[in-house]
Amino acid sequence: MRISGVGRGARPGSAAEDGRPGAAEDGRTTGTENGRTGAAEDRRTGAAEDGPAAAAGEVTRSGPLPGGEGAVYDVVVVGAGVVGAAIARALARHPLRIALVEAANDVGDGTSKANTAILHTGFDAVPGSLEARLVREGHRLLTAYAREAGVPVEPLGALLVARDETQRAALPRLAEKAVRNGLHTTRIIDAIELAAREPHLDPGALAALDVPGESIVCPWTTVLAYATQAVRSGVDLHLNCRVEEVRPGDPHHRLATRRGTLRTRHLVNACGLYADAFDALVGREDFTVTPRRGQLLVFDKAARALVRHILLPVPGPLGKGVLVSPTVYGNVMLGPTAEDLDDKTATGTTAEGIAGLREQGGRVLPALLDEEVTAVYAGLRAATGQEDYRIAAHPALRYVTAGGIRSTGLSASLAIAEHVLGLLADCGLDPGPERPLAPVRMPNLGEAFPRPYRDAGLIAREPEFGAIVCHCERVTRGEIRAALASTIPPGGLDGLRRRTRARGGRCQGTFCGAEVRALFEEPGSPAEKDGGGGR
Repeated sequence: MRISGVGRGARPGSAAEDGRPGAAEDGRTTGTENGRTGAAEDRRTGAAEDGPAAAAGEVTRSGPLPGGEGAVYDVVVVGAGVVGAAIARALARHPLRIALVEAANDVGDGTSKANTAILHTGFDAVPGSLEARLVREGHRLLTAYAREAGVPVEPLGALLVARDETQRAALPRLAEKAVRNGLHTTRIIDAIELAAREPHLDPGALAALDVPGESIVCPWTTVLAYATQAVRSGVDLHLNCRVEEVRPGDPHHRLATRRGTLRTRHLVNACGLYADAFDALVGREDFTVTPRRGQLLVFDKAARALVRHILLPVPGPLGKGVLVSPTVYGNVMLGPTAEDLDDKTATGTTAEGIAGLREQGGRVLPALLDEEVTAVYAGLRAATGQEDYRIAAHPALRYVTAGGIRSTGLSASLAIAEHVLGLLADCGLDPGPERPLAPVRMPNLGEAFPRPYRDAGLIAREPEFGAIVCHCERVTRGEIRAALASTIPPGGLDGLRRRTRARGGRCQGTFCGAEVRALFEEPGSPAEKDGGGGR
């Protein structure tokens, strides 16, 4: 299936991918400002001052790859998670032919869809490491990008809570580490102030390190915004396109995929958990990825009043422990576990893991255990045995590896992309002049900001945005149809949930599931074109 660079039925200035009216205060950001809908048309996210804009790229999910054997790309980025999509977007600023290739049927379908959804400052990274530098810079870049592109962000700040004297004695060292990482605003607060700021916290808490700037963010909207802007700016996105063989060559590498052969002058590995396996395809064996499973619990929205900050434990000899954090969707999250496995597909949860989370969460926020759990899930992070990213250029191969990104990849993504562009230049890529990126304004999924079902003006213009389908999450028929009409429509029901929150609430689709599936399978939808409804 081939989809044009603009999804079916989308209208300029419609709510398909534009921000909703109303801007939040106190530093919270979405893509809505000055009460205007469709403001994407007059602000170019990350755009250059001059130069012609590119024609939109193609999105394909099935069938032979367009162009056949004669098609040659300047750069192929393999892996459409948050890092790969960010790299493709950065490359789209230049007059290059770019492809973003993904084995799954949607963007952000691996590690990027199952994480703790925190925009980190990098205060606790290893000082002097590549990760520390890129997370610090990425926090600045993504905070600004979120404001422009419509990604919900809430800067709640974090508290590292000390529950015994050993942990309290460690707080000055952690504050000094934050300073070494460029964050000079942390401070230690005593038990009285801590209790005032977090009244539901376990009363045995002794002190905390206050870390301003730590934020919660929507990881789904982030990766989709990057990929959408890349496609609108000329990048071809090929989904369901697993690379099975790489034949390095000069001047072109040949990538054998399940849908045909791609030729490219330069190659970027952003394969996440499979970065080591892809390295092997080009003859590199620099590191091994161990999948580290993190199980998480999501509590009902009624729990949101229990916590005001991101609550982190003081790291100990056994690791960083689990956190308690609000989400931008109005829930509360508890997790993750950290279990090193052998299976890169082991995303199931376990009774032992869930019991351990509840035990640890109860020690931090006892009242949380009285609230209803609405979802349990697990994600896999790429551990490599080194406390830093594994990003490297191989000029002789015209090849860059962006591996070992771990849990901070979301925060560092835009900075990683800029770093990789520099490495590609070291590999001989001449990117040429910069040109404007196509504007993007994503629909708001954040609960702290105006949503369509409460927007009387929008509903008057487009009544389907007043027709609620998913009552748990207040998702309207208009939002679902807009997602199906977007630049990168969902490849399945899970992808639709990540774009709208439909089926993501208390009943997990028991009430709305049939209607959501019917909308997804309407004539002209991705499911109808592919001949199946997907998950």
